[in-house]
Amino acid sequence: MEKGRIIFLNGVTSAGKTSIAASLQNREDIFFYVVANDLFQEMVGENYLRKNYWKYLSEVIIMMYHTAKLYSDMGKNVLIDGILVEREELRPHYHQLLEILRNNPLDIVEVYCPLDLCRQRNIARGDRYETQSQEQYALMAENIQYRTRVDTSIDRPDECAEKIIRELFY
Repeated sequence: MEKGRIIFLNGVTSAGKTSIAASLQNREDIFFYVVANDLFQEMVGENYLRKNYWKYLSEVIIMMYHTAKLYSDMGKNVLIDGILVEREELRPHYHQLLEILRNNPLDIVEVYCPLDLCRQRNIARGDRYETQSQEQYALMAENIQYRTRVDTSIDRPDECAEKIIRELFY
């Protein structure tokens, strides 16, 4: 059985990853399952996250990668909506991702948005704090090998989705 493609949408909160994932899922030509940091974080009770946020988050992030691998191994295309960070609990996060998915077709897409616009989006959303994107940016892994890049300050989510499909599938 041919393995499904895994596309990792990597960017800070409010960069537009989830909107792009929704646009990709609305397409008629290619079907994707989505696994997301936010969804996996919800698997951990708030009580545990308050006690040791990074310990429990790092565990579910690794489980998320194994879940993406399982879907891919079953021939399903997968979108990962996440952020590659480097914290002590996850080091070396980027290399762990590459190791877990070493035998699967993985493409990492940089979802870029200027931090000042992310801050404005965080305020408008109301479910993120104002400086959350800036704090995540400071934790992002370095030297990531991106297959392509989209900029949500320039293109709408559907345009970003089209660019991703065009560059990765055709």
